[in-house]
Order: sequence, then C-alpha cells, then structure tokens
Amino acid sequence: APPSSEIVLRVSGLTKKYGKRTVVDGLDLAVRRGEVFGFLGPNGAGKTTAIAMILGLVASHAGRIEILGHDVAQGYGPPLRRVGAIVETPAYYPYLSGRDNLRLIALARGGIPAGRIADVLAMVGLRGRERDRFSSYSLGMKQRLGIAGALLHEPELLILDEPSNGLDPAGMVEIRELILRLAREGQTIVLCSHLLAEVQQVCDRVMILAGGRAVA
Repeated sequence: APPSSEIVLRVSGLTKKYGKRTVVDGLDLAVRRGEVFGFLGPNGAGKTTAIAMILGLVASHAGRIEILGHDVAQGYGPPLRRVGAIVETPAYYPYLSGRDNLRLIALARGGIPAGRIADVLAMVGLRGRERDRFSSYSLGMKQRLGIAGALLHEPELLILDEPSNGLDPAGMVEIRELILRLAREGQTIVLCSHLLAEVQQVCDRVMILAGGRAVA
C-alpha cells in the first residue's frame, strides 16, 4: 500500500439508498497522487451518485470519505478548497464571455492571481476565443471552459464526471487530449465515464461499477 501522504482520495464503505433501492453499496477506493483513476460503468451504475457524495452534494447513509487527508465528517470546507470538479454539463452565464465567466469564479473563490485566467484558457485551448460569448461556444468548448473553471485555483484533485457526454468525435478527442496533457503535468484526476475506449486511453487504473458495487 502507498504511504498515506500519497493517497489523495480515500473512500470506505460508502453507501447511498433511495427508499429500498441501494444506489451505491459499500464502495471502497483509494486514488493515488498523480494518477488518472477511472470510474467505468453503464448509466445508472452509481458513478455520479458516488461523486456527488464525495463532493458533499448528496448525503451518504454510511461510509467514510477522506480528501487530501481530511475526514469530511469534520467539515468539507478545507479539503474542497483544494478540489476542482465538473459534474455533468458545466453551466455558465450564456451572455458573458468565457473570460468573464472565469472572472466571476475567481471573484467567488478569492485569492486567484491575476494572470491565472489567461493561463487556464491557454491550457484548455481557448486562447483567441476567450472574448466570445459562452452561448456561441460549441459543446466541446463549453466542456473545456468547465475544466478551465475547475482548474482555476490549481486544485490538487480534479474530478470529471462524464466530460465527453454529448460530444461529437472531434470534441471527444479534444477532451481526451486535454486530460492526457494534464496527467503528464502531474495532475491527479478522477474520471467517470460509461465509455470503455475513453478510460482505456487515459486512465492508469479503472474501477468498474455495476448496480452500485465495484465488480472489478
């Protein structure tokens, strides 16, 4: 087992029920620093629910979550300041430019260096289109802006839930190349997907979910 300092995300016995239906059933995982960890499974397997519990968007019925060494039972504030995430399709103000949308995120977070917005726009390949309205962006560009927003505060852990959802083949290639570039730069990434080819090409390790359980 790797040292505890190398575990960025640890989940033990995570469980969620809706009525009599168990959506996530005793999930255990450990994500190592610097790796791309894949959640693979069909729609309805429990991937998004698990991510929502990890991020504190949905309450769990049982289990323990540690993010960057912090037990979230003691509060989500400190660890989530070091996490970036997009859950499904990013939503931004359609009448603002990509850059101005990122400026609003920077204001809300506080303490973002002035040049960081330009850096992340270049990182995701949107330099030259930053002044265009969000409503004019293609779906692939919207996904890239969502990732830029998640990267704005230089997170230690990046969580991407179905980042290729709804994209055409060219858009899927764009997102895949971006994830690979971030991985080469040492970013720790959790990637949820129902596409086997996607996780095969970008992930170091993959957990397969079915019926809320890890089956492989």
